[in-house]
Amino acid sequence: MSGQDIAARVQALEDIEAIRRLKARYLFSCDRKDPTAMRACFADGAVDIDYGPVGRFESADALVKVFVEVGCHDHMIEMHHGANPQIEIVDATNARGTWSLQYGLINARENTLTQLGGWYDDGYRKIGGEWKMVKTHFFGTSLLVLKLDADAIKTVMAGKPSPGA
Repeated sequence: MSGQDIAARVQALEDIEAIRRLKARYLFSCDRKDPTAMRACFADGAVDIDYGPVGRFESADALVKVFVEVGCHDHMIEMHHGANPQIEIVDATNARGTWSLQYGLINARENTLTQLGGWYDDGYRKIGGEWKMVKTHFFGTSLLVLKLDADAIKTVMAGKPSPGA
């Protein structure tokens, strides 16, 4: 194996790790309700974001606006768990990946517990030496919403989410 081959393999491993850290930073920013850090995970300009019922967005700024309006409240206690990354380096500046997601939300105002499962289909671009998200689509595969009250836990909905969730 030549020195060039080894260097290319090391670069691919470094790029994959950088993309793992990028997605972890994105999910953590969502949980911490940090719109600035969340926005920094995306490229500037046109991006392709499709979060089903949450909306389709052509810019990260449009997603951040909805995030602040809907999600950045103390009564919305969230936890995003991304897992099973399958990252493919396409070339020196483009990559794609899929991730499983297990999401939990306690809405202390509505007294509900939501559990959502699904997966992301992502696209990444290396811009100025840093990987950014340029595409993220979420596909829901399971949804459970429970009503929490003093006497009992009541199932509000259980099953597969509507298309696009």
